[in-house]
Amino acid sequence: MAYHEEKRRHAFLGTLDRYVGGLFAASYLTAFFVIVGMFLILDMSSHLDEFLEPWPDGRRVSSSVIARYYLANTPFLFLQAAPFVTLIAGLFTLTRLMRSNEVAAAMAAGISARRVLLPIFAGGVLAGGAMVVVREVATESILPLRDSLRYVLEEKSFDEVYRTLRMRTESGSLLRLTEYRPGDEATAPSGWDLAVHLRSGPTWVATIRADRATFAERDGVWGLSLEGGRRIEVSEQRQVTEQDWLGPLEFPFSPSLALTFLRARDNPLELSYREAKTLGASDPDSVVYQTLTQYHLTFPLANLVLLLVGLPLLMRHERGGGAEGLAKGLMLCLFFFAADFVCRNLGVQGSLDPLLASWLPILFFGSVGLVLYDSLPT
Repeated sequence: MAYHEEKRRHAFLGTLDRYVGGLFAASYLTAFFVIVGMFLILDMSSHLDEFLEPWPDGRRVSSSVIARYYLANTPFLFLQAAPFVTLIAGLFTLTRLMRSNEVAAAMAAGISARRVLLPIFAGGVLAGGAMVVVREVATESILPLRDSLRYVLEEKSFDEVYRTLRMRTESGSLLRLTEYRPGDEATAPSGWDLAVHLRSGPTWVATIRADRATFAERDGVWGLSLEGGRRIEVSEQRQVTEQDWLGPLEFPFSPSLALTFLRARDNPLELSYREAKTLGASDPDSVVYQTLTQYHLTFPLANLVLLLVGLPLLMRHERGGGAEGLAKGLMLCLFFFAADFVCRNLGVQGSLDPLLASWLPILFFGSVGLVLYDSLPT
C-alpha cells in the first residue's frame, strides 16, 4: 500500500507536480504583474507627458483614450518581457523550495532534482506556447485598435491618415497610395492618388491610376472602387481605358493587408508570424521578413532555454541561500537579451544570415543550459 501511495505521488501530474506547479503558477502571476507593470511604467514615463499636451485647437485628450491605449498595449509589452517573466518565476519557485529544504528532502527520499524541477520546465514550455498564441491572436484583434489610439495620442487628431502606402503581391504587382485612411468594411477606408503596376511573371502588363480609391463590395466581392480611374495597357501601342473597379484577382487589397504593410514600414517587430510569412512571400529577397519569420519561432523557446541555465545555476548555490545564484540567473537573462538584440538587428540589417541571427542565441545558451542541466544531482 505504501509503495503504491508513493508511486502515485511521484507519477506525472501527481502530488509533487501539482505542488511545484502551483508554486510556479503563483510565482509567474506575481512576476507578470511586477515586470509587465514595470515596462508599463517606463513607457508611461517616456510618453505620458507628450500624450497630455494640449491639441492645436486647445483640447486635451480624455483619460479614457489613454487608459484604452495602455490596456491594448499590455499584451505586446508582455511579448517583449515574457521569457524574463518565466525565468523570474522559475527562480522564485526554486528559491522557495530551497529555503524550506524541500529539494533536499525530495533528494533524500530518492527523487532527483531533475524530477523536482520538471513542472517548472513544463511551465516554461506552456509559457512559450502562450507567447505564440498571444502574438497571433492579439496582432489581428487588438493591434489595429492600439495603433489607432496611438495615432490619436501622438498626432493629436482623430483623423487617422498615413502618407505614402506601398504594397506588393507575390506576383510582383505594386500598389502606391499617396494618402491612406484606414478603417474597416463599415467605414470604407480610402486612399488618394492610387497607382497600381500589374505584373504577370517577369512582364509588366498594365498600370492603373485613379484620383481616389475606396474599399467597397461589388457582387459579394470586396475590392477597390475607383474615382477617375484609367487603365494604361503596356504593349506596342499605348492604350488608355476608363476603369472604376479593381478586383482581388488583379490586386488582393484589404484593410488588414494595408495595415500589415503600414506596420512593416513603421515597426516590423510587431508583425505576427503569419504576417511576416505573407510579406516574405511578396518580397522573398527581404532579409527583414526572413529574420522575423525565424525570430518568431526562436524567441518563444527562450522561456525554456533561460530556465535550463538559470535553475541549475541557482541550485549550485543552495548552501549559500541562493542569493548569488539568483543574481547570476538575472545576469544571464540580461546577457541573453543583449545577444538576442544584437543578432536580431544584424539579421534585419543584412549583416548576418537571417537563420543564424535568429537561432544563434538560442543554440548557444541552450547548449550551456543542457550542460548545466546534465550536472544536476540525480
